Amino acid sequence: MELPKIVHGYMLLIAVIFLLLNLFVFSSSLPQGKPLPHMTSDVEEVSGKSFDYIVVGGGTAGCPLAATLSERFSVLLVERGGSSFENPFILEKKYYGFSLLQTDEHTSLAQSFISKDGISNLRGRVLGGSSAMNGGFYSRASQDFVKKVGWNNELVKNAYEWVESRIVFKPELTPWQTVAEFSFLEAGILPYNGFSLEHIKGTKLGGSIFDECGKRHTSADLLLAGNLNNITVLLNATVKSVIIHNTGNRTEKIAQGIRFIKSDGSSLEIYEAYLNQQENSSLRGDVILAAGALGSPQILLLSGIGSERHLKNFNIPLVLNLKKVGHGMKDEPGIALLVDSKPKNRQPDTPQVVGITDDFKIIIEAGILPISFNATRMPIAAKLALPASKGRLKLNNTDPRQNPWVKFNYLAKEEDCEECVKLVELLERVARSESIALFLGAERKNHVLSGEEEMRKFCKENVRTFYHFHGGCIVGSVVDDDYKVYGVRGLRVVDGSTFEESPGTNPMATLLMLGRYQGVKILKEREK
Repeated sequence: MELPKIVHGYMLLIAVIFLLLNLFVFSSSLPQGKPLPHMTSDVEEVSGKSFDYIVVGGGTAGCPLAATLSERFSVLLVERGGSSFENPFILEKKYYGFSLLQTDEHTSLAQSFISKDGISNLRGRVLGGSSAMNGGFYSRASQDFVKKVGWNNELVKNAYEWVESRIVFKPELTPWQTVAEFSFLEAGILPYNGFSLEHIKGTKLGGSIFDECGKRHTSADLLLAGNLNNITVLLNATVKSVIIHNTGNRTEKIAQGIRFIKSDGSSLEIYEAYLNQQENSSLRGDVILAAGALGSPQILLLSGIGSERHLKNFNIPLVLNLKKVGHGMKDEPGIALLVDSKPKNRQPDTPQVVGITDDFKIIIEAGILPISFNATRMPIAAKLALPASKGRLKLNNTDPRQNPWVKFNYLAKEEDCEECVKLVELLERVARSESIALFLGAERKNHVLSGEEEMRKFCKENVRTFYHFHGGCIVGSVVDDDYKVYGVRGLRVVDGSTFEESPGTNPMATLLMLGRYQGVKILKEREK
């Protein structure tokens, strides 16, 4: 009866040995010849100090934003997790997905949460954010999206290219990705577009943040493009709230710094860091929240910015009755079909090819995902890219290390259910393709769903996240067109919480671009 426990323990031991060996190898494979910014987990080292800008969240948008601002100003970048620079489970493509297998309350690279819809989900908790854990697929937003949100085309183009010249590569297709490519074309996802970074209809090969050696380049790599003398990275620290004071004008508030605590749960002691004071208040820097679609609205609420009625439930003093904080939460519902009949020990494989169809509403990809340290499965997965259903985020408690309450209302709207039926029909066509049949042979799993009602039921019972959740601090509701929080000077939000819809094939490329784009705009503002 003890044999399974012994085998499980043995496999964990092997995994630990692999990790230690690769840590030794990767200690000499940091960005060659390039020093890192000053990084510390010592909260006392930062406590009481002042900076020109404070960026909260060292994720997909936060790192390029901090790097850009550092060209002229001192920047404190606060990340609730640890460093991504020396972790092989993050950096090596062959370990793709391993960092998501085990999560804990305070220290794991990913923090798990279950929405009130009952759907399991994950959010990044490491320098580099989701770019340190995802499949690495890189694709720009469409021109229609850029026009809709009112961005400057030239600045957007320059910001994308700034990112791409540093961390984006053209991948070589693996055998499984080649099969996926042919299966999408067989299923009628046309035209074939070859390699493209643009968000276009049909089947295409996208960019990747994995290089030709299989090494991941996260948003944290973009810090190396900044002025390292001006960057301080505080790791393993969670921001509790923004310090906000009244100005001479009774109706106007001003951000002056942040309060933070240790992320590991060892202490509840509160520390503070401040913005540099300027005689001319128009020359002051900002506190910029880049903590993601869950983190940024949560921090605003904990700072007293939100619905007065909701904040009263937690005895949080009202700073600003901004009722739309936490509203407009969306997650793109996904459905996955396993095309292999049973788990095997294949090497994990990241998505490199996508099919975009049904007027950009359905996006499909394939991968090989680990379900343990020695077993993988082969899903074909598709998402509903422009869902009509939306939900809300609220506080669960006043501990910033805990997940907030969130409900996305997956497939609540009838139009989303109708679209999901089309999505399942497409998945079945791909799963039955000759390309997959030839590749897997007898190992292929057969799927048979008949009738619209059965497919609707399948959607409701099998809907999952695609990890592309957004909203909560939407432009026009919580922040203005310059991403400044309404009613509070010196406070901005720059991340996916500002999006009303997710841009492009996936949001990573546009979040990387947005950090650079907004950083450049802020520098131009200061020049004036």
